[in-house]
Amino acid sequence: MTIRIGNAPCSWGVEFAGDPRNPDWRHVLRECAEAGYTGIELGPVGFMPEDPAELSDGLAANGLSLIGGVVFRPFHDPAAWDDVLDGARRTIAALTAHGAAHLVLIDSISPRRAPTAGRAAEAEQMDAAEWAAFRDRIAEVARMGTDAGLTVGMHAHAAGFIDFEPELERLLDEVPEDILKICFDTGHHSYAGYDPVAFMERHIGRISYMHFKDIDPQVKARAVAERTGFYDACGQGIFCNLGTGDVDFEAVRRVLLEAGFAGWCTVEQDCDPTLDPDTLGDARANRAYLESIGF
Repeated sequence: MTIRIGNAPCSWGVEFAGDPRNPDWRHVLRECAEAGYTGIELGPVGFMPEDPAELSDGLAANGLSLIGGVVFRPFHDPAAWDDVLDGARRTIAALTAHGAAHLVLIDSISPRRAPTAGRAAEAEQMDAAEWAAFRDRIAEVARMGTDAGLTVGMHAHAAGFIDFEPELERLLDEVPEDILKICFDTGHHSYAGYDPVAFMERHIGRISYMHFKDIDPQVKARAVAERTGFYDACGQGIFCNLGTGDVDFEAVRRVLLEAGFAGWCTVEQDCDPTLDPDTLGDARANRAYLESIGF
């Protein structure tokens, strides 16, 4: 099987580059390698060194490849366009410097959407003009990445404006496949109230990259019912160890194998660093579980 398994800095609680709670980047690389992974994502640009030589040395010292990176910025906010472009340009530069393949685009959390994460029927929708401008901003960054030789995937994310299946499918219908594919996150799809395996079966031909994430169904039900904020839900353990939640990873594996999927699948277990998570233990447990089902 030509599927390779990596991990990402969010599994160590790293969501924003300047967060003083972040662990040292060298610690993240070391634990990632100790847990049995051979690749890692960049994390938010600026968390790892933007000096190519320094990061190259760190990756090599731990036997890790750089898989890709995420632009987690407010594509929904026209006033934040300069911030989106800054994140995109710096992330693209870092990925190309290290031979990484995957640029992932995520519309970050919006206060307009946060209360309805997991509640598709209640979520505020953009009007036609706002959607068109939003779509075009995503397409522009997707083309920037493609022009740089990267494979660009859209990632649906709780509490953003690409959260629910109809929104992701609408975007895929309106942006050409040659510049925008799918980074499919099993956990966020479950959080949104949909069946990850059914979506994969319909769209596997456009899925270029996978994020493996599991969801605790009890925490999810409570978070949806109580309109818990995304980061608070992370602190409550909504993203649990793989194989202990409601995502059927054996079915995920079947779909990938039947489609001849090749490349990286990256574990992500978002956590709250203030709660002293066992990051090395969780990373090891997730790798062991994936090995037990044939990954």
